[in-house]
Amino acid sequence: MEETKQLAPRWINGIEPVKELLAANGTQILEIECREQPDRLRELIRVYSSDPAICNELKKLKELASRKGPVLFIGMGGSFCSSISGSVMLQSHGKPSFSVDAGEWLNYSTSVWDDAALSVLSTTSGESAELVELFKRGGGRALSLICNNPASTCWNLAENRLPILAGPEYGNATKTYTNSTAASIILASEILGRPWLEEAERVVESFASDLDRVFAMRGELESFCRGVANTEIVGRGAAWGGAVMSGLCIREMSGHRAAPHTGAGFRHGPNLDVDGTHLAIIFALGHVAELGVKLAQECNRRGGKVVLVSTEQRDATERLFPVRIGEVPEPWEGITSLLVPQALTLGMIERTGCRLPPRFQYGVMEQ
Repeated sequence: MEETKQLAPRWINGIEPVKELLAANGTQILEIECREQPDRLRELIRVYSSDPAICNELKKLKELASRKGPVLFIGMGGSFCSSISGSVMLQSHGKPSFSVDAGEWLNYSTSVWDDAALSVLSTTSGESAELVELFKRGGGRALSLICNNPASTCWNLAENRLPILAGPEYGNATKTYTNSTAASIILASEILGRPWLEEAERVVESFASDLDRVFAMRGELESFCRGVANTEIVGRGAAWGGAVMSGLCIREMSGHRAAPHTGAGFRHGPNLDVDGTHLAIIFALGHVAELGVKLAQECNRRGGKVVLVSTEQRDATERLFPVRIGEVPEPWEGITSLLVPQALTLGMIERTGCRLPPRFQYGVMEQ
């Protein structure tokens, strides 16, 4: 009789979890990993500002990006969302830059790939089939990788690499999104020649303080949002990345349908069917904050509920749940905006149960 060969476990990040984590459910994992975010972000900021190898890598990428052509950020899911803060920052300061979906780029756009000055491929696992294929096809082009798994296929294929430093992640993208977003912002800052360390240190302290306060109100948030038929998350600029990630978090963990929109996209589209069954989570942040406030007022006039995330103290009403978060320099709101949807998601699954069990091993990666 032939012996059955047992494949070695493909643990996330190549690290076997401790027994306590293996016994945890999806709800517990989400809270654990959300609360790890400030410390993981603090560590990334420390390493990116002091590690000679990473500082040299950032300098090299700055030189590559200085060539004619745009900087592309290429990813999927949470990795795509996290890149938006980086591309928005470059665009805002005069450097053409775009965040594109890896699957769409692979299947439709590689014929124009040579026009890019630098392509930054982002993948938490480093094993996503589309990203692996892009590295295989990218020979001779200026490519860089932002990745959380130094034992991965993409890490081994890449010549230029930046680590996410979030540690293994077993639930929805939380700390990997936060740290990937920070890495994108830091890279954009280096390309532009702008100092970033002092801002980043202020952001992480504001983020840590807001996390505890916002998560303490998750029961009230969930109660306010309970029973709605439609949830839309609306953001502009870097906060649009937060909106896309928020939709993924709510849907994956709770099963409730939530959709992200840019402010203008919502204003001239889904806003037209807002009624009493509708909830909008609106990020009124950055220099366009008043546009978010205006949109919230219009949703309320149409009978919809609004969770309004802003840096101002506002009065609650029957249909308005305001949440104040600390003001941070643009585009760092790409990180801080996500706290409210994360807290809401935790409140939802504490009441109804988690739809996404923890994932401790990589599955099959295919297109």
